[in-house]
Amino acid sequence: MDLTDFGAGAQYIAGRQAPGSGEPFRIVNPADGTVVEEVTLAGAGDVEAAVAAARAALPGWSGATPGARSEALTRLAARLAAAAEDLARVETAQTGKPIRLSTEFDVPGTVDNAAFFAGAARNLEGKAAGEYSGDHTSYVRREAIGVVGSIAPWNYPLQMAAWKILPAIAAGNTIVLKPAEITPLTSLMFARACTEAGIPDGVVNVVTGAGRSAGEQLVSHPDVAMVSFTGSTAVGRRVAELATATVKRTHLELGGKAPFVVFDDADLDAAVHGAVAASLINGGQDCTAATRAYVQRPLYDAFVAGVAELYAAIRLGAPLDPRTDLGPLVSYTHRDRVAAFVERARSYATVVTGGFAPEKGHDGTDLTRGAYYAPTLITGAAQDSEVVQGEVFGPVLVVLPFDGDDEGLRLANDTPYGLAASAWTTNVHRSLRATREIAAGCVWVNDHIPIISEMPHGGYKASGYGKDMSQYSLDEYTQVKHVMFDTTAVARKDWHRTVFGDR
Repeated sequence: MDLTDFGAGAQYIAGRQAPGSGEPFRIVNPADGTVVEEVTLAGAGDVEAAVAAARAALPGWSGATPGARSEALTRLAARLAAAAEDLARVETAQTGKPIRLSTEFDVPGTVDNAAFFAGAARNLEGKAAGEYSGDHTSYVRREAIGVVGSIAPWNYPLQMAAWKILPAIAAGNTIVLKPAEITPLTSLMFARACTEAGIPDGVVNVVTGAGRSAGEQLVSHPDVAMVSFTGSTAVGRRVAELATATVKRTHLELGGKAPFVVFDDADLDAAVHGAVAASLINGGQDCTAATRAYVQRPLYDAFVAGVAELYAAIRLGAPLDPRTDLGPLVSYTHRDRVAAFVERARSYATVVTGGFAPEKGHDGTDLTRGAYYAPTLITGAAQDSEVVQGEVFGPVLVVLPFDGDDEGLRLANDTPYGLAASAWTTNVHRSLRATREIAAGCVWVNDHIPIISEMPHGGYKASGYGKDMSQYSLDEYTQVKHVMFDTTAVARKDWHRTVFGDR
């Protein structure tokens, strides 16, 4: 099976790829505006068929042993590894991200996730059996929840498909995934790889459609027992509202506005390089990307100068060029949204470098046909300004000074979001305080961005709740059942007196 053959359509239901019954849609390469694929989107019947397929497959898959599910996921990891080059190429074509990022981050991270959940599938933890009441033996079972409806974003299509699918099916659930309609191709490749790995038809289904139609239908479907959503906080609220109507379990990984706190004893060179990498990864289209750098005043000027110098040296260019550091943003619409944030900021802040759509790449390549935007550094913005508080989701870093530690940590927490953060210091006591007091689901010390399969990813506050990756994620996709056995064989028990009185 050629994983890159999309001629059969952009829906994957019950082990078969098919066209949707909705409107035609073009998937566009944002580097040059060329059409990568023409597909038809999902209609109401496609969502219905996908949920029905997942429901039909549930008894067999949830009833399989953890060992059997583990073996299938191990085969899946091997199949994904074998297709690594194709996955990276298609991921870059549909998103515009540099091939280096696809090859060195997205694809190996996905393979590692599959390998991790192959092991985690055999570790459904519960409290040990014991006579906790004295007259009964109790134990805890972890069981599958049912059909999971998941909605994934466009910024890391392959990895987000993995983050949604792998823990769900490792725990014995079946799933219907709705990827972003502008970047569905590697999600379809992932689903086809599942079939090749021997995962039964209907366990993994993909419907490619618009959020307001296919997404809302999936979230509202009465046969969907759990909803997992990654995307903006505004849309996450809508997902939660729809899921509440049928009392579904929800898992929401929402927006972020990660602070990057640099104390005056930090290694300045490390902090500058870390800020550039953490703010520009994936074009800044990362909910954990560094967006707000708070720098203690003694280092502030040198930090701004250092970041500006490195920003100016970033090589923008064709995504398939291995020398390219930064490709286009995911679409022209999104590029214009990011640019509008910066243009509005000019009225109250200083754009130190960037703030424009470049015309030429690092090698002279014409970039005007692509959705490119230069790395942009902003200073002088107020803490309550839009560019500090709002999720820009592009290659834009705002730097603000602070004086004492109390102020720096207060500013770091002063947004509605709480997904990720970092603290830069050589003082162990400062680092311990920062990791304790910053309200975020992940706090790095002297680094920013690295994630690993064994550790959880998820937010506080308006960044949502629930965890991706790790054993904690597997637990999210299970129901806890308490099982209790009488051990006395006594027909009339003492507690019956609460009902029967003296009889």
